[in-house]
Amino acid sequence: MSAPFALPQWNSLMALEDGDIPLFATTLLIARDEYPDLDPQVYHQLLDVHVDALRGRVDALSPWPLKMMAINQYLFEEQGYAGNHEAYYDPRNSYLNQVCERRLGIPLSLAVVQMEVSRRLGMPLEGVSFPGHFLVRLPVDDGVLIMDPFNRGRPLDADELRERARTHLDGSAMDDEVLQQILHPASHRSILVRMLRNLYGVYVEADDWERALRCVNRILQLVPEQPEALRDRGLCYLQVGHLRGARHDLGRYLSLQPGAQDARGIREALIGASGETARLH
Repeated sequence: MSAPFALPQWNSLMALEDGDIPLFATTLLIARDEYPDLDPQVYHQLLDVHVDALRGRVDALSPWPLKMMAINQYLFEEQGYAGNHEAYYDPRNSYLNQVCERRLGIPLSLAVVQMEVSRRLGMPLEGVSFPGHFLVRLPVDDGVLIMDPFNRGRPLDADELRERARTHLDGSAMDDEVLQQILHPASHRSILVRMLRNLYGVYVEADDWERALRCVNRILQLVPEQPEALRDRGLCYLQVGHLRGARHDLGRYLSLQPGAQDARGIREALIGASGETARLH
């Protein structure tokens, strides 16, 4: 019988060190915004079932890459977790309760399942905020093993990683030092912010400004005063008619990022929200 599994409180997260933020529990906390009746114990126990099924296999293997292969085989082949290639921007792909129930997700949400199962098995699997698709990394004797959770945990070599990164950056050649920097482990806080930003983008595209606003509010509970989140919340406030909030957030963004590339457009939005051009110089 699993011990009671409680979710953290939003107001407690900003004070926690990154490593102390419970990643899986907080992704369920994000999901509870959309699914208020969510029972976190159900999903905690589901992952325990996965871990119990895997423990004997994993313990019987010695090198970590072989242990990881067994975990991937179980999750992606036997349990059917998969990338949702047909409906990538379905918001359910980012809510962990739905990912666990439907066995469908995007790279980040599938990585969270993969990382949590591995963590419970004593495997130091970490996330990588790679340009484009989120990846995972496992330390090995001669470096790190990089895998793609969106494609059944397939390992990626350095040449493919460089090619993937090049398409999302400036297109220039990438040396080993730059690649190593890109492959640096992602903190739990940054993973959660990326998850919320994914949802924010989906809801903005759908003109669902109330849900977009909810997502960016959660980002600011994780990272107070993050300039981009203040800007985005201000723009959401404009859409829902909360002009006072828009003026505050857009003004704060400009004070934090006066030289931002979008500063001119944000100033124009701020003028529209205030109706008073004399305050802006």
